[in-house]
Amino acid sequence: MNQTVSETLKDYARRFDVRLAEFLPADDGASDLAQAVRYSALAPGKRLRPYLVSQCCTIAGGDVEQSYPAAAAIECVHVFSLIHDDLPAMDDDDLRRGQPTCHRRFSEATAILAGDALLTLAFELLVRHAQDAGLAVRLVREVSEAVGIGGMIGGQAADIAGQRRPASLERVRDIHARKTARLIEASCRVGAMIGASTGAAQRPNIMQTLAEYGRWLGSAFQITDDVLDVTATREAMGKAVRKDAAVGKQTYPACVGVEESRRAAREACARAVDALTALGPEADDLRALAGFVLERAG
Repeated sequence: MNQTVSETLKDYARRFDVRLAEFLPADDGASDLAQAVRYSALAPGKRLRPYLVSQCCTIAGGDVEQSYPAAAAIECVHVFSLIHDDLPAMDDDDLRRGQPTCHRRFSEATAILAGDALLTLAFELLVRHAQDAGLAVRLVREVSEAVGIGGMIGGQAADIAGQRRPASLERVRDIHARKTARLIEASCRVGAMIGASTGAAQRPNIMQTLAEYGRWLGSAFQITDDVLDVTATREAMGKAVRKDAAVGKQTYPACVGVEESRRAAREACARAVDALTALGPEADDLRALAGFVLERAG
């Protein structure tokens, strides 16, 4: 790569955000709901999950333009989770992505509905823009499984249930796998499904390869988030820090300490990169992304 991963993500985010804005409901000024959806979805972010959709789509034989609707769908799911996680009944946060959380900027009721609207929009985008009905079914099944009780929502429930309980590495790994890694894995799988559906370049085992990469990258990402909650500043993170320990959350540092957590993040990143062994230079951006995730934890 001729530019840093950070620069690559910023370039992608600028292009992606233009398309994302087109997929969102227009702000007609008539209600807070459309404003809240756009306020939350278009807040500055790394767009890591959409980037993975696009990268995996191109590796599997598609192109970036084909990937944008599904990438937007994945980002809608992610933003839904952020809005709801920030609610007073959940993590009760005031800041997200450097700006007031949705329920602080609007109201708690509007924030709940904005999250619901974004999750619903995600499935609409997957179905409306799929190449055919068969692909639409596969995409909806993949994302619904990643989001539901066995995935992100179930992981959030386990996260809440684990508060104030003795720290357990087994419990932490289960929460990480469902709450964070599953949607990151789904981002890779969705991109690969769309790319492979073009028939431009049929590649054996590409789905398994990219899914394994996504699982380990997701694990590394959440471990680094756990570390950053202990070591980073509010300004650097764009959200509150040092809240995990305050509410007794199940985290890697709570179980094994910061340094061992960093070692675990390095191991997860190494496994993510190893998963790409069968791929050539076209996967270099994914390899670099794993390093970028690791660098966040110092």
